[in-house]
Amino acid sequence: VIIGSLTICAILVFFIVPLTILFFLYLNNFLLLIYQRNNELKEDPLSDVWNSVRKTIASFWDNYARIWHGYELHGVENLPEGPGILVYYHGAIPIDYLYFLSRLYLWKKRLCLSVADHFVFRLPGLKLLLGVTGVIPGTREECLDALKNGYLVSISPGGVREALFSDESYQLMWGNRKGFAQVALEAKVPIIPMYTQNVREGYRTFKERRLFRQLYESTRLPFTPPYGGLPVKFRTYIGKPIPYDPNVTTEELVEKVCKGKFLFSFQTKTAVQALISKHQTIPGNIWKALLERFDKRRK
Repeated sequence: VIIGSLTICAILVFFIVPLTILFFLYLNNFLLLIYQRNNELKEDPLSDVWNSVRKTIASFWDNYARIWHGYELHGVENLPEGPGILVYYHGAIPIDYLYFLSRLYLWKKRLCLSVADHFVFRLPGLKLLLGVTGVIPGTREECLDALKNGYLVSISPGGVREALFSDESYQLMWGNRKGFAQVALEAKVPIIPMYTQNVREGYRTFKERRLFRQLYESTRLPFTPPYGGLPVKFRTYIGKPIPYDPNVTTEELVEKVCKGKFLFSFQTKTAVQALISKHQTIPGNIWKALLERFDKRRK
């Protein structure tokens, strides 16, 4: 009985914060459903009629970020006034990205559309929350339409694979993904790199994961459970934009798109890696990340 109780307590300690985050997400969706029903809303979730409840959700997560991770956001001035593509490193749980979305909306009243893996849209009971917060499947056409309408669009080229199988070395796991670069070239928009310091110290995945890797590669479903949730310091850094060259004509762009998108992708990967090298202790150190909560000198 004692061993069983200790085992249950250990499991709760490891997973209580990730499960709490999941609970809050479903609570957000439930409150949105109540708001929708009480106001008899049938408008597109991205329309302005949702702005008041969108602000409420953003305020909730921003307060959570301040209290639990002492969250800071740096480099907002690097975001373009118009459309652009944000490219970021994917932690075990993208809670840091949710913090970024919330603070960006509160500070700038800007909604950044987020490209998510297809399995996210198969999660039951989150459809309205995904719609109101601007989560999209991220097909080429959807991304181009969003950019054409002036939105920021964000994507993590490493996606779920990076979330599950990167570690405290903060290795980028992009493979041959260059679609975001092709979209940026076609839309003639800049790419902006982004990274959150200590995101792997806050939430991690198990190191012994050969079986989980095989399961993921065969099913494209995340079987590796994240754990942790320690109140380490989170700082999100937005880097300098990688501009689109306006001197390239449409004809030249079509001819050079294959070569060009590789160069754009390489530049972006280098820029994200530069943010990691500049702002992250490698390998990551949980104790140091906790102490940074009390370091007032570092900005």
